[in-house]
Amino acid sequence: MHAMRILGIDPGLNVTGYGLLETQGQRLHYQASGAIRVPKGTLPDRLKALFEGVSQVAQEARADIAVVEIVFVNVNPQSTLLLGQARGAAIAALVARGLPVVEYTALQLKKSVVGYGRASKEQMQAMVMRLLALPGQPGPDAADALGLAICHAHAHSGLSALQVARPDSGGDPNNTASAGTLTAAQLRGLRVRRGRLVG
Repeated sequence: MHAMRILGIDPGLNVTGYGLLETQGQRLHYQASGAIRVPKGTLPDRLKALFEGVSQVAQEARADIAVVEIVFVNVNPQSTLLLGQARGAAIAALVARGLPVVEYTALQLKKSVVGYGRASKEQMQAMVMRLLALPGQPGPDAADALGLAICHAHAHSGLSALQVARPDSGGDPNNTASAGTLTAAQLRGLRVRRGRLVG
């Protein structure tokens, strides 16, 4: 069974969390996690430091895919703008390392990991620790990054199950199971483009 290495990135202009998992079928195996701390300075200098930090993590992770959270406008537009720039630097670093990038919303992340869309950071940390059988709680940034990797692992395994469960059409063009059903690969493409959690 093919193993997949998933790198989750939780971008931030001050601290960017990262978490690396390897999946083997339905099993999740913790590999590494931590935080990139961006030094104070001008915005361009901080974005450069963030880009280099994520690039180094991506190089060492040897991941198959990266996962990043989608950012929505919050109460403070200035904070949203800065976070968006940090997210752009992180995504650029991942893509520059040749990694495909998928995205999920905070709601999708929390529902997938905790089962509740308004879960707190503490609940996320506790559930990530439990799901990965960690000896202690990861920091909040690393926990979110690991959560993103878990979220994608769940979505990916759901798609795999869907692909296996699809009935064989036997070449019958009138069979709606083959004519009207998207393949797992097509669904995966939709999820990448729209940041939608499928499966």
